[in-house]
Amino acid sequence: MLRFCQPQETEFVLTGFTLKERPKLFLKTMMQKPKDVNTRGTAVRPSVQIMGTSASATSQAAPLAPTHQADHQGNSMAEHRRSLQSVNIRNSKAKSIITNKVAPVVITNNCREEFQIHDKIQSSNYSMGRISDLLPEHYLVLGEFFMIQDVYNRADVLNTTKSHGAPNFRKVKGNYPLFGMGQPSLNGFKQVLQRLQIDSCEEVIFICVREEPVVFFRSDGDFIPYTPRRRENLHENLHDLDRELSAEQIELSIRKELCDFAKLSENMFYVYNDIEHFKDEPQQVQILSEEDIHVTEEVYKRPLFTQPLHRYYRLPLPMEGAPLEETFDSFVNILRETPNLSLMRDSSRPLPALLFSCQVGVGRTNLGLILGALVLHHLQGASKSPRQEMQKSEHKLDFQVIQLLIGRLPKGQQLLDEVDDAIAMCSEMHNIKDAVYENKLKLEGIGKDFQFQGSSTKGYFKQRTLQSLERYVYLLVFNAYLHDQYSQAFSLSFSQWMCMNAWIYRLLASMDTSELSAPANLITSGVRVLVSSEFLTTDLLSTAKEMKVANFRRVSKMALYGMGQPNSEAITVVMSYLTDQRRGHSTILWLNLQEELALEANGQMFTPREPGCLEQPIPVCVQHPQQLQEMELALKQDVLGCEKWLEVITEQDKQMRMFRSCHTIEELFVHQKSIHPGLGYQRIPLSDCCAPKEEVFDQLLEAMKSSLAEDPTCAFIFNCHDGKDRTTAAMVIATLTLWHINGFPECEEDEIVSVPDAKYTKGEFEVVMQVVRVLPDGHCVKREVDAALDVVSETMTPMHYHLREIIISTYRQIKMAKSEADAQWLRLRSLQYLERYIYLILFNCYLHLEKKDSWRRSFSQWMYQVAARAGIYAILNHLGFFEFENPDDSPMTRLRFRWLPHSIQSIPMRGELI
Repeated sequence: MLRFCQPQETEFVLTGFTLKERPKLFLKTMMQKPKDVNTRGTAVRPSVQIMGTSASATSQAAPLAPTHQADHQGNSMAEHRRSLQSVNIRNSKAKSIITNKVAPVVITNNCREEFQIHDKIQSSNYSMGRISDLLPEHYLVLGEFFMIQDVYNRADVLNTTKSHGAPNFRKVKGNYPLFGMGQPSLNGFKQVLQRLQIDSCEEVIFICVREEPVVFFRSDGDFIPYTPRRRENLHENLHDLDRELSAEQIELSIRKELCDFAKLSENMFYVYNDIEHFKDEPQQVQILSEEDIHVTEEVYKRPLFTQPLHRYYRLPLPMEGAPLEETFDSFVNILRETPNLSLMRDSSRPLPALLFSCQVGVGRTNLGLILGALVLHHLQGASKSPRQEMQKSEHKLDFQVIQLLIGRLPKGQQLLDEVDDAIAMCSEMHNIKDAVYENKLKLEGIGKDFQFQGSSTKGYFKQRTLQSLERYVYLLVFNAYLHDQYSQAFSLSFSQWMCMNAWIYRLLASMDTSELSAPANLITSGVRVLVSSEFLTTDLLSTAKEMKVANFRRVSKMALYGMGQPNSEAITVVMSYLTDQRRGHSTILWLNLQEELALEANGQMFTPREPGCLEQPIPVCVQHPQQLQEMELALKQDVLGCEKWLEVITEQDKQMRMFRSCHTIEELFVHQKSIHPGLGYQRIPLSDCCAPKEEVFDQLLEAMKSSLAEDPTCAFIFNCHDGKDRTTAAMVIATLTLWHINGFPECEEDEIVSVPDAKYTKGEFEVVMQVVRVLPDGHCVKREVDAALDVVSETMTPMHYHLREIIISTYRQIKMAKSEADAQWLRLRSLQYLERYIYLILFNCYLHLEKKDSWRRSFSQWMYQVAARAGIYAILNHLGFFEFENPDDSPMTRLRFRWLPHSIQSIPMRGELI
């Protein structure tokens, strides 16, 4: 292709010349005046492409940007995105076209640009493959996929394809105009619309809920749907192809590729109809032009031009689990755009019919129907279908997360009843509650866990159960949103509303309660092993010799102490140290921050671990700390009652031990209290390496306030398993609290730090400063937190551990990660550290603002009632390092995913979901 235009308006890209020729031609072209340029009759062997002003009168895109290169590996959607952007040739710029034997010459509207188009497709730009050695090799869509007929015959359980035009076409029970169906062909969709007309549906809102791309091939006067599938699983639809490209964009690129493939294969392309037996497969379809292939938008939108009251939307829903908040937002936008779905609607008009469709019309269609039923319930009231008929097959779901949710939501039981009615109304093909129950039943039916294709069977069904439970819980939450926002014309989007009620994310993060019901005999049966504290903890401060506990330290000039997990001997030594004549503490509050089980056996501290991942903690998600004490007591009784040698992991190696004495942590402190009456003990479980939950701040503050009210000189001791991460965070919280009660020390001026990226070492990230700008006197609040962090870190210099500085140091390690999994883990950790730093700033702001009322309002109440309205959770829901990367590239920037429990290694499931 030869093209020239005004040099000052255009960027040149030269292709087709040798390295020696390019600079010469480029300079010559730049020096020529436009009026002297004559491209007609020039040689066509080389090509000059001027990007940014392309135009074409042909239907084919420029061949210089193939969708996939020959070395394409996997699903390279980023390269595919570049292809979409580079092949966009705008016909509007072409004024006239002069054809010749070489290539058409195009002259643009302003007569200032003239160029030729050479439309040559290179077969080497595309990948080829075959399903098996017995089948022919052919071109692959998007570099790796085969085109499979979308709907197989047996999928039409209701046998409605011939009578209604689509598989599994149905109307829900009751009097709501709600319809669902599977994927129709073009003619089938027209038949569906005719059917709805017969049923007196004047206004139809059709919502396709498929997230995978679908294209339609011409066949016998119809267009039949096909979808790309992976060779490894030809029955499974694609999902999560590319977050930045819509399904419509991917479909357009697929069509472009299919046209190229046909030109390279005598206008034919291979597709598959029978992937069960592969009889007479593959089939050949003829493709002469783009008109032989339709994309979804063309199939669903074109018939609607003759029916102006009908509208079409694409609302991609996930195959498993709950939709993203943005998907709910899109659904709410459909409601906003439909006057006949508002509370101000003309009641004399019939409700619009809502028609949902996925591949076979079951799972995702069912979810769409339930959402529609909840909407119509708010408009029209309860359906008139007999309730007894609708609830025949339902199971009662007594999960802890559901009970906690409805207990906290306004009108919680009513919300649940409405959702259950909507589910029953739409349950002809699928019942979400049954799916939860059945998945849980399958999970509990697995005796001995085993590996299948590299994954745990129990882990698979546990995930399926949690995903179906999450979908049900989100329906409850969305119904609560409708109750709150429908009357306000949806002044808040669902995403915004969720940030205003961020406690729901905390609740969702605690859905996996299986560890609560783990049997106490896991140690004595050999499933888990006891690992000593010496093996797990490195005594970086070298205090074990003198104090008998790792990493013992004190905050300068304050009665604040921290350490690792002590045994009975260490508690005795520490108590003697604190109550001696020099220090003379008569009142001491000991706060244990561990969220995993611990046991003293034969005078040594042990923690249960999985043999395959000894370094991986096993946290127990509890609603009340007393649950941990009860589980430790059951573990103690089992260890003492077995009366046999048990394998343990010590600092040296594996050993066999017979335990004659066992004590829970609480029992150790009960004994010490008989010696030191002024000793108090509380357990406040705190998650490792991340921001404490709002309620943890409440518990720590309340514990300190109560103790200081009794004795203003009370000393505070904090411990976790190693005395490092959680202990340090709690000591900073305590430092800030004591400063607010006793007065702040004089703050020194900021030191000039001469290190690379000093501002990040000082915590001046964009998102942090965004929070600081929102908070009253935010810069001062941050300085006080930094001072507290510095004071606490001075006690642990040999650890080289600073809660603020670790943020950037962890993030920098991402570049040196050995694998993508390691990089993702480091990214998550750096985000958690960043969030924890922000929470400390927020807590200090709370202490300032609520001090006048003696902090009668708890920190969690202040966060949900005050900070949330100021947009704090919205900021935390888009948390990231804006200076270095796009936060949208990682789901961990969002509360929903970041607050979930995370671990480097997956821990086998040992209990049951409660």
